[in-house]
Amino acid sequence: MKFFIDTANLEHIKEAQDLGILDGVTTNPSLMAKEGISGKDQVLKHYKAICDIVDGDVSAEVIATDFAGMIREGEELAELDEKIVVKIPIIKDGVKALKYFSDHGIKTNCTLVFSAGQALLAAKAGATYVSPFIGRLDDISYDGIQLIEQIRLIYDNYEFETEILAASVRHPMHIINCAEVGADVMTGPLSAILALLKHPLTDSGLATFLADHEKAKNK
Repeated sequence: MKFFIDTANLEHIKEAQDLGILDGVTTNPSLMAKEGISGKDQVLKHYKAICDIVDGDVSAEVIATDFAGMIREGEELAELDEKIVVKIPIIKDGVKALKYFSDHGIKTNCTLVFSAGQALLAAKAGATYVSPFIGRLDDISYDGIQLIEQIRLIYDNYEFETEILAASVRHPMHIINCAEVGADVMTGPLSAILALLKHPLTDSGLATFLADHEKAKNK
């Protein structure tokens, strides 16, 4: 399972990269705005800075919602760095854009997926990744993990190469659940990744080992 971090915060990206377990980054306009990044030139510069930190794929989202606009923006993003994956919404023109980019060897991440039917269309169009938003589904009392299971079954049935990128991950159990049902990738905040480290028995066990070491040393 690949671990992506969902942020535009360079310090969080560096910290995750330093752990040695980071496989990529996802961003979106909201995350850029959260970091105070605005204006086309600044956004492109920030994407390049992210690419310079990580070794894996970096998802960069188009703003346009028409076919021509998505192609124009996507090609410009792809030219920034070979690590760039163009993030496309699952709308009618978005499906056409996914097919265009697939035919031209440009990696894509189909975003804002909330149903198995949307994921099926994305795979048919040749998306590199499909991003079902499990946390947002949970927010409205739908089972986000069940959607991952549905997509996994469909993709396995027809041997689609599109990778399932579980998005809107909120906490460590989301990560574990996604791993259990076969998501190829999860993207979440640094807090959720670091929370996987935590267990009270690890903390108490380590405290006991260190205390015993000190006792033995002082005898």
